[in-house]
Amino acid sequence: MRRTFTLIAAAACACQSSDRPLELASTDGVTFDIRAARPPANYDPIALAASSVGRIRNVDANIPALCYTRSDGISNPCWTCHTHSEYPNLADDWELQQNYSFPPSARRNHWRNLFRDRRRLVDGFDDDAIARYVRTDNYAPLRQALERTRDFAGWRPDLDLAQGFDEHGFARDGSGWRTLRYKPFLGTFWATNGSADDVFIRLPPEFRTDAAGHDVYAANLAILEAAIASDPRRSDAELGLPAHYLGLASHVPVTRLLYPAGVEFLHSVRYLDPDAPAFAARRMKELRYARKLAVLDKRQLVAAYKALEAPDAAPGYDGDPLVGLRNPFGWQLQGWIEDARGWLRLQTHEEQTYCMGCHTGLGVTVDQTFAFARKVPGNDGWRLQDPSGIPDVPQIGHTEPEYALYLQRVRGGDELRANGELLARYFMNGAPDPARLASTRDDIGKLVLPSKERALALDRAYLANVIEQSFVWGRDAVVEPVRHVEQQIEERSTGIGEAGLTVRDGRLHLDWSRR
Repeated sequence: MRRTFTLIAAAACACQSSDRPLELASTDGVTFDIRAARPPANYDPIALAASSVGRIRNVDANIPALCYTRSDGISNPCWTCHTHSEYPNLADDWELQQNYSFPPSARRNHWRNLFRDRRRLVDGFDDDAIARYVRTDNYAPLRQALERTRDFAGWRPDLDLAQGFDEHGFARDGSGWRTLRYKPFLGTFWATNGSADDVFIRLPPEFRTDAAGHDVYAANLAILEAAIASDPRRSDAELGLPAHYLGLASHVPVTRLLYPAGVEFLHSVRYLDPDAPAFAARRMKELRYARKLAVLDKRQLVAAYKALEAPDAAPGYDGDPLVGLRNPFGWQLQGWIEDARGWLRLQTHEEQTYCMGCHTGLGVTVDQTFAFARKVPGNDGWRLQDPSGIPDVPQIGHTEPEYALYLQRVRGGDELRANGELLARYFMNGAPDPARLASTRDDIGKLVLPSKERALALDRAYLANVIEQSFVWGRDAVVEPVRHVEQQIEERSTGIGEAGLTVRDGRLHLDWSRR
């Protein structure tokens, strides 16, 4: 039987106010059909974002939901992002582990979807229906719709996924994109906590050839990998880094821990398909794009970080959803997300602001990014993302396997301590069991990939966000309301300092020599 929802009633239940967020209002009169194989004739992936320019109800949308997590005197999930850092990352924000340093407007947790039980909205979809839904392509229809859109000035997805990639990870469509395989960052980035993903990188054309037309692209990407992903404690001379990139990019200096202008990243966030490699479903939840527009010198970097430290400072993001938002560090970001029928649309102004928080001034990031610094070394890191077979190597400066240490410090399998499957598999008496974790030391896939049952439950939970279009209230896949998150911040202290749980050693870089 074909299952459909008319969303007027669902949206009205979600928000009784007549002044509903425009995202929720976009469901009015829309019918959701989980078996639809193609978008309707009036599919417009730009219209909602265009109507949202300058309209932001939640001015604190850049503060992630995870920052409201409660420590309960036993858990420190904050160390993964907030840590001691050194130039060129001048955030050095480890003290944020100890305090909810929020402006007054953010003391109430706006991410209400964490606390709402919406299982009745999606329980009617059986596993077969969910599986069919996540195996339906919504990326190619987006590209086709944008071909008919002439007045869109933003980034247009130009990677033809259907053509695939060669044995070196380069896109066969000639676009210049290259696949990137990396060790997923902690907690939220694990498939067992919501989504699969893949990441692609591209350098500008001048990095791809020399004056004689010889191909130097792979060599320049190798130089970039050494500059970004190598142990920061090693000198340029030890790494054999040249002063400049090769070929037509020979005028571009190689700078440790900073990307050159023009580098691009493409990141797809996907549903979970238990029968697909790495559980990466064909259907995308989101498509994220980032491009570095400018390289800041030391003086400019100092000024940018200083501005973020100002009392009650709100980060300023230039741009709008139609061209993307720009952070103070020279990066421009743009994102797509599912509409009320499940087809990708440009994110609204507020939805794109949500994405900026993790890419603007965190102490752990390398030039505001996560994935490339964690690339699997060598050729094995130039293929489609798959955590299976990646060892649980420690972070730089550590001896204990990274994921095992994370579970110990967080006392859970995610920042919310809501992943019951991981708790049942790898914990005993409230703490990680070393014997159970031993099997994951050589293969993190055993830890981060969920069971088939959990994968489909997470897909079903996330689908509630799509049906309601309530991403402005949170986009996590919440199977049931969470228990370890504050709804209202009453005390400035997180309790982490008083419990003696503060650490300053969180790192993005990995020690691959300790396999």
